[in-house]
Amino acid sequence: MIDLPGHPKGLGSGPDGSPQSPQTTAGHQATFRLTKVDLSSGKVERHPLRVHDLREFLGGASLGARILYPFLTPDLDPLGPEAPLLFATGPLTGSAGPAVGRFVLCAKSPATRLWGESNVGGFFGPELRASGFDGLLIIGRATAPVYLWVHQGDVEIRSAVHLWGITDTYETQAVLRSELDDSLVRVASIGLAGEAGLPFALVLCDHGRVAGRTGMGAVMGSKNLKAIAVRGKGEVSLADPAAFGLARRRANLALKTDNLTRALRELGSASGGDYFDYLGEMPKRYFTRASFDGASRVSGATMSESILSGVSTCHACVIACGRKVRISDGEERKGPEYETLVGFGPNLLIDDLLAVVRLGELCDRYGMDTISVSNTIGLALLMNSQGLLDAEAGHERLRWGDPDAVESLVHSTVRREGLGRLIAKGARELAREYGVPEMAAQVNGLEMAYHDARGASGMGLVYATSPRGACHNQSDYFMVDIGQTAEELGITLHGRLAGREKSASVARHHDWRSVGNSLVLCHFANVPPAATLELTNLATGFDYTLEELLNVGERGWNLKRVINHRLGLIGADDRLPGHVLRPMEDAAVREIPPFDEMLAGYYSARGWEASSGRPLPRTMTRLGLEDLIPDIWPEMGPHLTPLGPGASAS
Repeated sequence: MIDLPGHPKGLGSGPDGSPQSPQTTAGHQATFRLTKVDLSSGKVERHPLRVHDLREFLGGASLGARILYPFLTPDLDPLGPEAPLLFATGPLTGSAGPAVGRFVLCAKSPATRLWGESNVGGFFGPELRASGFDGLLIIGRATAPVYLWVHQGDVEIRSAVHLWGITDTYETQAVLRSELDDSLVRVASIGLAGEAGLPFALVLCDHGRVAGRTGMGAVMGSKNLKAIAVRGKGEVSLADPAAFGLARRRANLALKTDNLTRALRELGSASGGDYFDYLGEMPKRYFTRASFDGASRVSGATMSESILSGVSTCHACVIACGRKVRISDGEERKGPEYETLVGFGPNLLIDDLLAVVRLGELCDRYGMDTISVSNTIGLALLMNSQGLLDAEAGHERLRWGDPDAVESLVHSTVRREGLGRLIAKGARELAREYGVPEMAAQVNGLEMAYHDARGASGMGLVYATSPRGACHNQSDYFMVDIGQTAEELGITLHGRLAGREKSASVARHHDWRSVGNSLVLCHFANVPPAATLELTNLATGFDYTLEELLNVGERGWNLKRVINHRLGLIGADDRLPGHVLRPMEDAAVREIPPFDEMLAGYYSARGWEASSGRPLPRTMTRLGLEDLIPDIWPEMGPHLTPLGPGASAS
C-alpha cells in the first residue's frame, strides 16, 4: 500500500483494503499502474488509482498534480529527501497514435518553488508502459548514487557509483545499455548539472529528448538517482483496440499531410524562425532588439541547407521534427531546435551555426536547459554592456557575439566558478544580486522562452499565468496568432497585437494544451479536436463529449493554480518584468500590449478573483474541486481527500 501524507490506507483500495481496478462506463478496466519507490528504505510498492480520478484528470501532468497534491506544502524543500518526483504517462502514451511518445515529470520546482512539470518525448514513456508501469513515484534519498532498472513488472535499485561525476547524459545511456546487454533499453539520465543541483538541470533520454524546464534533473540528483533504465515487452491497454487502430491510422494519415507537419519534417521546430523574425516575435540581444542581420545564418532553413544529415523521431511519430547534423569532426549529433537556435544565436548576437550546435550539445551533455542557460547568459551580457557587473572573474571577456566566451561561461556554470557561480542561480537571482530585478526576462523564477509578447501579445498572458513560470509549452499561443485556431473550442483568431479581446481565447488554449499534457500528446501534432476526442474515448473507455474533455484540461489547470496559491503565489506574481514591457530599441512597431487589461480579462474568463487571482469557490465547485476550497479560502469547507489508501473506486 502507498501511504500519502495524512492518509493511513492504500491507493485505490477497496473496502477490505484489497487493490481495486474499477470499470469505466464502457466496461474497460481503467487503471493507472502507479509504483512508489522509496530510495531511503529501498521499498517498492504499487497500486492502481481510482477510476474517478482517472476520468477527472486522465493522466500525465493533471493526474500528477492530483497525486502530488498532499506532498506539496510551503515548507517542503524541493531538494529534500521527502520531496516527491513523479514520472507519469498518459492514456495515449505508447499507443502508436499521433505523436504520443511522451511522458511528464512532476515535482516541486527548485527553480520556482512552485508547481514543477516537464514534458519529454522519445521512447522512454512508451517503454515504461510496456514494462508494466504507468507512473513511478520516487521519494527518499539513496545513501550512494543509484539507478533504477525497470523491466517486465519489476523495479530494481542498482548502484550508479561508477557513473556519478563521470558520465554525461549520452554516455550514461550507452553505459547502461551495455551493462544490461540490450540495445533497446531506454534510459532517462541526469548529467553533472543534476548532480550539482542546478535549478535548471534537465533529464535527457534517447536522441537529445529532454525534460528541460523547472529543474527536474536537480530533484532527481538530490535523490542520488543518476538514471532510470526501462525495458518492456507488454502491450498498451486500450478499451477498444480495433476501433482505436482505425482511428489512429486516420489521424496519422491526416497528420502526415498537414502543412505544419511538413514544415517540421523539413526544417524542424526552427521552421518558423524566419517568419517569427519577420513578425518581430523573435527577440535579439536579450529582448532589447527586434532585428539582427545574422539571424538568417542560424535558421532552420540554413541548417537544412548546410549541415543536416538526417532526422530523428519519437515513438510512432510521422512528424520527425528532430534534427541530426554533421559538423567539422564528421560525427553525427543532435541539431538544435528553435529555442536553442535563438537562445544561443540572436539572443546573444551569435551568427555562427556550428557554434550554436556545439553550445546546445554541451548543455545537453551537462544536463542543463538551453533556454534558462542562454537566457541567463544573455542577462549577464546585457548587464556587463551597461557596466553593472563588478569584478567577477572573467566578466571583462564578455562580448556580444562571442561564442568562445559563452562556451567558457557554460563550463564555469556547471562548476560554479567565477561568474558561473551566479549564472548557476538563474536569471532572477543574478538580477537580484545586482539590484536590477526588472532586467531579468523571467516569471516566478523561470526564464522566458523566445517568443516575444511584443510581437505576439497572447504570449504575455501565457508567460504570466503559466503554472510553472514563463513557459511557452503550456500554450504555444503564438501559433494561434498566425492562424492555428480551433473555433469549436473557443480558440479564435484576433489581431496578433490585440488586447483584452483575446484573453478568453488564451484561457481556452491553456485548457486544451492541458488536455494534451494529460494524454500525453505532442503540441506539434496538429490533430483536430474531434479526432483527439475519438482517440481518447477509444483508449480509455470513457464517453467524454468535447466540452467534457476540455473541462478535464480546465480542472487540471485550476488544480495547479490552487497548488501554487498554497505554495505562496499571489496575484501580483502574474506579471511580466519591466524589461520586456518596453518597446525594443529598433522596433518598427512600438506599441506594447495592454497587459493589465488582458490579465483582468483572463481572470474574468477563468472565474478567478480579480484582486488575487485565486479560483473562486463557485469555479472550484463547478470543476469538482470544492474540497480544496479551504486551502486557498480558509474559512470554507473540508479538505480534499488525497489519492491514497482507502479511496473508493466510485
